[in-house]
Amino acid sequence: MELADAFGSVLKKYRTKANLTQEKLAEHCKIERTFISMLERGERRPSLSMVFELANVLKVSPTRIVKEVEKLLNDEV
Repeated sequence: MELADAFGSVLKKYRTKANLTQEKLAEHCKIERTFISMLERGERRPSLSMVFELANVLKVSPTRIVKEVEKLLNDEV
């Protein structure tokens, strides 16, 4: 699994857990919905500031997101 794919998987998990659509998440982050879609599909990589913004809106720590991404990547080895 690639880094972008792992991040997308974790992002989608927390977005659905927060009961937010891609559109609502994008609205809260003041970005385009298509960017959220591309992140979730592993087609884009977020900046560090975007990880913090997404985490804030999803009410989860950025550290938790990064740790889950790391775990997904390590589980593949």
